[in-house]
This record gives sequence, C-alpha cells and structure tokens, in this order.
Amino acid sequence: MATITVPINKDLEHFIDEELSHGESESKAHLVRYALERLREERAFLRIEEAKRDVKEGRIYKGNLKILLKKFR
Repeated sequence: MATITVPINKDLEHFIDEELSHGESESKAHLVRYALERLREERAFLRIEEAKRDVKEGRIYKGNLKILLKKFR
C-alpha cells in the first residue's frame, strides 16, 4: 500500500477534524480512502449516464470490435 502526503487548506482540515470528533470515521486515512472511493463511484456513475445518453442519441457503434478499433486508431 502506498502512502501519499497531500497539503490541504484549513477548511478541509477543520472538516476532517469534525468528522473524526463525531466518530464518523476511524482515522484521517480512513476518511480520505472513503472519499476517494465515493469519487470513483461518482465517476463510474457519470460514465454510465454518458453512455446512456450516447445510446439514446444514436452515438453507438455496432460490429466487430477489432475492426472498429482499427477504424478509430
């Protein structure tokens, strides 16, 4: 597991401290990991919604995937 150091502003530091004081998270590291997981889920959801719009608006490709990949490279 990697360790990173990230500078944060006072507002975020205060938010983290509040979350910890209310028992919402077990540690700062846990809180940051939780936030990153939620971000990953949000991004995945947005990609799904974009794909749905593409299908609805007819921006889809049908056919052999290998041939399509060659066409768009």
